[in-house]
Amino acid sequence: MPKMKTKSGAKKRFRLTATGKVKRAHAGKNHILTKKNRKRKNNLCKGALVDAGQQKTIKTLIYNK
Repeated sequence: MPKMKTKSGAKKRFRLTATGKVKRAHAGKNHILTKKNRKRKNNLCKGALVDAGQQKTIKTLIYNK
């Protein structure tokens, strides 16, 4: 059976931290920015961690052994 390919959409959206957690970006920073205040936009730039229940699923999409 051939190897399972890495999902390129997930590869672009998620990164692994050094401790093995999955890091993601916040949504909502692309357009309609005039009604959002500066504090909200700055917080959207920061990374966030994926929920613990979804980490195993996303790890299988990112890399396969």
